Amino acid sequence: MADGDAPSSQTLGNSSPPPESIVKLDLAHLPPIFVLATHFETDDLHELEEELADAGALLTYDVTEARVILSKVVKPKRIQFDLRGKGLWTEQVKVQPRKDSTTEDEASQRSQPPAKKRRLVEQNVGTSLGDAIVIDDESTDAEAEASARAKAKKNGVVDLKQSRSHVARTLSPTLLKEEEMIKIVKVAWFEDSRKAGTALPLDEYLTLQCRRIERPGAEQTPPTKTPVKLFMKPITATTNTAIAANPHADNHILERAKEDAEHAPKSYDRFGKRRFDHHVPAGKEASWAAGHGTSAKYAHLLQETTTEHDEGISSELPEMPEWVREGVKYACQRCTPKACPNDPFLALLKTIKLARLLTNDEIGVRAYSTSIASLAAYPYKLTSPREIMALPGCDAKIANLFVEWANTGTIQAVEDIEQDAELTTLRLFYEIWGVGATTAREFYYDRGWRDLDDVVEFGWAGLTRVQQIGVKYYDEFLDPIPRAEVEAIGRVIHRHAVQVRDAGVQTLIVGGYRRGKEACGDVDLIVSHPDEAQTLNLVNDTVASLEGEGWVTHTLLLSLHATHRGQQTLPFRTGNGAGGHGFDTLDKALVVWQDPQWDTQAADLAADPAAKNPNIHRRVDIIIAPWRTVGCAVAGWSGGTTFQRDLRRYAKHVKGWKFDSSGVRDRGNGECVDLEGFFAAGEEGRAKGMVEAERRVFEGLGLVWREAWERCTG
Repeated sequence: MADGDAPSSQTLGNSSPPPESIVKLDLAHLPPIFVLATHFETDDLHELEEELADAGALLTYDVTEARVILSKVVKPKRIQFDLRGKGLWTEQVKVQPRKDSTTEDEASQRSQPPAKKRRLVEQNVGTSLGDAIVIDDESTDAEAEASARAKAKKNGVVDLKQSRSHVARTLSPTLLKEEEMIKIVKVAWFEDSRKAGTALPLDEYLTLQCRRIERPGAEQTPPTKTPVKLFMKPITATTNTAIAANPHADNHILERAKEDAEHAPKSYDRFGKRRFDHHVPAGKEASWAAGHGTSAKYAHLLQETTTEHDEGISSELPEMPEWVREGVKYACQRCTPKACPNDPFLALLKTIKLARLLTNDEIGVRAYSTSIASLAAYPYKLTSPREIMALPGCDAKIANLFVEWANTGTIQAVEDIEQDAELTTLRLFYEIWGVGATTAREFYYDRGWRDLDDVVEFGWAGLTRVQQIGVKYYDEFLDPIPRAEVEAIGRVIHRHAVQVRDAGVQTLIVGGYRRGKEACGDVDLIVSHPDEAQTLNLVNDTVASLEGEGWVTHTLLLSLHATHRGQQTLPFRTGNGAGGHGFDTLDKALVVWQDPQWDTQAADLAADPAAKNPNIHRRVDIIIAPWRTVGCAVAGWSGGTTFQRDLRRYAKHVKGWKFDSSGVRDRGNGECVDLEGFFAAGEEGRAKGMVEAERRVFEGLGLVWREAWERCTG
């Protein structure tokens, strides 16, 4: 044969072994295998499944059918968590060495001639089931599966689904408990088995052995009808009189409640069988997502009350504040004190708002933020849903939630959120410093992570430096900072700023501390100087001085944006500018803070020169503001989130300006608006302090001055 000629198929067939003999590993004798997708890239997962199928494994995509599960996860609790997410509830079973274990049976079968196989005919299953009950040989199942597979191979087709269903029909009731045993095995078992050319014992790679159980509470909760309260408890004699005059009204409401309950949607697990990266949109199914039921038959709580039919409920309402009567919609136009008589109800609404944030529902977040800010400014204790309906930014959704809370003491939507494992994990990630809602969702859905250990083990190298520090000091950063400690940190920063400049430096602690919080999540401090030349590059010098004395352990961000543009107000652009508190518009430093001194320092260092500092780590933001717009910086970093949002909206829609922490510009011509009189009043007329400059900003915007503790909108 010439070198260039290809061999014929006949020649190839005579000189080469048949294709079947090339496959060295045969897993046909094993029970159904499922691959847990956690920590797998999609391509790697598909490749592994194809390799298992090539090795003759009975591969299943329904975890409830599996008796062997391959997983990269090594923690039993995490494995059980993932299985619950796919609808499989299990309990761990201690592994005890058994003489007749599956692996030993398999080994003996491989070393002995195959026994005569029992013929199982599908149409005779009904008559042979009684005989199958007494079978106690685990190898029978493997033989049945091998027989079905061999028959399918003979026909040239491998039907996994038919094979699975055929085997399932032959299982006996007495073997069900044994069949419920599930082995979770490391992926290395398959890799090592391929190298060895034979299926290695499963127990040597066992991560968890468990058995299937019923979902807790699945049968303990019978479908009973719960009485539903549709109206507030009578609070005045007038209401009692009205009910007495209309004795049938009460029965009518209860009948309507029963009718609504009959048409209510059945309860179900919103996070049942599905892929770990599949997300059900929260806007339709979740009770908390819409604030109340979404069924068309849902009881409209505000449509009928017995009191309304007699003399109307409006007579029971207190006199509304002026901002309510005038329909003031901007939070920056009203007083919102730190303490509110409706704080317990607001706390529940904030829980729902956070759930909206974690599920990427921006519209829902804004709607709840507006409602919460309006309710926080209301000076009276709520007694009626009609009060809520009268408030700007509140609607029937919020009123219905209040009725539910007033009648039951809780809100079902909030209870659902607190029991939701998915949202719990998203919140865990969201509370990492440097991780927002979008990144938290990426961790959960795209990468399949479920706890901080997953982040460290599988994604540490891909985290930003801020996120790595956020994970490292996760628990410490969540520990609130007392006011006294905040003040102490402020004094240290002020001292170092004076050291690198002069005594003209002024500092002001803003954020939650200025609003009156007893404990803060971090420390926000503004540094400025009446001489603008002194604030150039001030943040760099101050941080370097703090690091030299050991107060700053990590500098995660050192921004000189304002210095690089000559400390001018941020230029106006018609597109989307910087969000939040003008985050990238001023010079600033985000640092990790630790007190370098502790009580037993001398003794500890004497005993061990490398002794670690036991003091807790804190988050500190140092913001540098030029004096020309220091009032805007203070205003931009002192109010609650909704207050700041509405301050920018007010400046845009009422004044036609763009408000930013670096200053104000006219949207029409892009020129700076000198609200603080830095240029117009001359050097003598300039503000002498930061708070005075902030007052001038309020005055220039046409707003009533509000103390920082009157801006607690949440």
